[in-house]
Parts: sequence; structure tokens; C-alpha cells
Amino acid sequence: MKALMFGWEFPPHILGGLGTASYGLTRGMAMQPDMDITFCIPKPWGDEDQSFLKIIGMCNVPIVWRDIEMDYVRSRLSKFMDPQKYYDFRDHIYADFSYRYVNDLGCMEFSGRYPDNLLEEINNYSIVAGVVARTEQYDIIHAHDWLTYPAGIHAKNVSGKPLVIHVHATDYDRSRGNVNPDVYAIEKNGMDSADHIITVSNLTRQTVIEKYHQDPGKVTTVHNAVEPLSPEILAIQDKKGVKDKVITFLGRITMQKGPEYFVEAAAKVLAKAPYARFVMAGSGDMMDQMIRLAAARNISDHFHFTGFMKGKQVYEVLKASDVYVMPSVSEPFGISPLEAMQCGVPSIISKQSGCAEILDYAVKVDYWDIEALADAMYAIITYPAMHEFLKVEGKKEVDNIKWEYAGQKVRRIYDQVINK
Repeated sequence: MKALMFGWEFPPHILGGLGTASYGLTRGMAMQPDMDITFCIPKPWGDEDQSFLKIIGMCNVPIVWRDIEMDYVRSRLSKFMDPQKYYDFRDHIYADFSYRYVNDLGCMEFSGRYPDNLLEEINNYSIVAGVVARTEQYDIIHAHDWLTYPAGIHAKNVSGKPLVIHVHATDYDRSRGNVNPDVYAIEKNGMDSADHIITVSNLTRQTVIEKYHQDPGKVTTVHNAVEPLSPEILAIQDKKGVKDKVITFLGRITMQKGPEYFVEAAAKVLAKAPYARFVMAGSGDMMDQMIRLAAARNISDHFHFTGFMKGKQVYEVLKASDVYVMPSVSEPFGISPLEAMQCGVPSIISKQSGCAEILDYAVKVDYWDIEALADAMYAIITYPAMHEFLKVEGKKEVDNIKWEYAGQKVRRIYDQVINK
């Protein structure tokens, strides 16, 4: 079974959960001996793990013919792909794209991020997808998140192969219901064009069915999972203090993640437990607002804003934490509580999260219930038996939530779609 996947992020260069999920799922799927995955991203950096899949950087795929010597192509692209692949792609340019801005290799440039001209990059990515779709050999197309739905549709139109889209989030989640019509249109078109839709939770599945008017029979939930901890992460020392208790929020500081509920609950906890300290690890458009809110509640001296963290830094923070909190307003899944529980950190999650569907040993509260959130924080740092129970049982639980199982579910969907 050969899958052509379109994605936007891939570790180690990630900006959110999409890249983490893309890596975990493809790694889990690759455990099937006959599974062959080609994964396209806008811009590779050359240090991605390609031991279990092949990565294509869309910035290295020509859309305009250039007569270039192999030595020059090798000097420019050998870090990212086999230089011969450049010529294979060049042979499958199927339209005159000379009106587009391209570099000396005839390729379009991509930031590999989420720039101000994101819609333009999404469109450019979909153009390149046509060349890739005409060149590669595959049985099915799999597009991850709204950014790549147009690419998936284009590849389907070019090849006639079935399209599966993977909804990691919708704009209803990201915007608290204040939906961007351009984004909604891309999402809806992707869903309408797909042969099957995978969602990361039943919560997201309901959104897809109700808000995007999709046939329930076409939508299947495949919950996310978590990667086993590497030896490097396992070697990080546990840095929890004896007196001070550290309560951590880790994620984008945006409207979707409910950071204000964390700050308000922190103020209530500190009224009873002045030894508590709070870490807000991440960045986002609400960061300055949260710094001001902490100051307004007179708790700034108990708050630490670390900025964006990735890789090993995330686990260093988790291993120094006594409690992890995810108060998201609408979280399609939420992998970070699983990562915290792996590290033996008791976790509090909002009931409005996809991971709440599969976690029994995390404390669940409504995101808006600041009193309940504060009570849960206080209880976990105050009662050692409760902390120990959640620590031990939580770790046991997430150690059995494996990407291999998610990969098997996706494979069954592939078989169902292809044999329809």
C-alpha cells in the first residue's frame, strides 16, 4: 500500500501539534511491512527523520522548465533529496506556470511556516502538488489539515486516486466560533471532495457532521496517540521542588487554548497556597494580555512566562512540574496532556477536548469553571495520595495509547476506500 501524504509540518521543525501528530501517525503506519509513505511538506530543513518514509520538499519541485546541469542540482538539493528526483519532477510539468515567481531551479519558494500570505502559499503548494501527483506512484492520497486540502484535491483530479482528508482541527476550534469564511470554504471544499474523512476525536467528528454538513457514514474518528519517550528524554532529571509546587500551562497562548482561565484559577489557588508557582510555556497573540492579567491579579511574582519551547525543552519543563493544565475552550484532541502523563505529571484537562474521550486518569473540568479548575489544582498539590495515584495510573494509561494502533485504524480506512 503506497500513500501520498500532504502535510505542513514535520519534526524537528514544528510550531504546534500538527507536526507531532503527522510524525507519530506515519511512524505508527510504517510498522506495517507493506506500507510505503511519501510525505510532502512546503520546506524541508534536511534533518528530518526519513528512516520510515520519504519526504518531498515542495520548494524543491520544479514547475517551470530549467535546463540545468546535474552538478548544480546536486550542489543545491542533495541535502534534501536524490538529485535525479528533480529531473523526474521536471519531466512531469504539465502546464505553463512561467507566470509564477520561481527561482533559478524553476521552483517556488515556501516559508515552511504560517506567514501573512498563508493563503497564497496554500495555493502555490496545491500547484506543486499537481507535478508531484503526476510523478509519484501511489494508491491513495492523504491530506493533513485544511492547509493541504487544496493540494489533495488537485492530486485527486490529476491522478483519479481516492482522497482521504485528516481533520486535525477546524476553524470553529481555532476561532471560538468566529469563523474565517476563506478558511471555512477551503475546509468545506476539502470535505466535500474527499472519499473519506478522518477526525482526531468524536468532538471534531460532530463538528464536521453538523457545521460542514457531511454524511456521518463518511467520517471516522481515529484518536491521536503519543510517541514513546526517547533515551535522551528519559535521562532528563526530575527537578520538582519540595516546598514550591509548580503548575504548568504548555501550548499556544491563543483564544482557543483558554489561557485566561489558567491565570484566573491561579489567583484563586494562591489565596490558599502561596507556595504554588505557575509556568505559562508557549507564545501567541494573547501573551501580552496574560502578562497584564497576572499583574492585575497581583500574582506576577508567582508567574513565569517562558516563551515558545520545543523538543527537549518541553520535557525539561514537564519534569519540573507537579501539575499540568490544559484549559482549552475547544481542543480537537490535545497531545500535550499525554506527554505530561508520560512524564508522571498529573494532568487537568477541559471536558471540551478530544483527549478527554480516551483518558480516564486525568482530572476533567469545564474550561469556563474557574472554581473547579482551581479546586483541582489545589487538591493535587495538597494531597500526596491523590498526586501519586494520578501520577502512577496516568502513566500506565498513556503508555498503552500507541500510534501503532492509530496506524492500523487508518490502514483499515484505506482498504475500505480503495475497495469501495
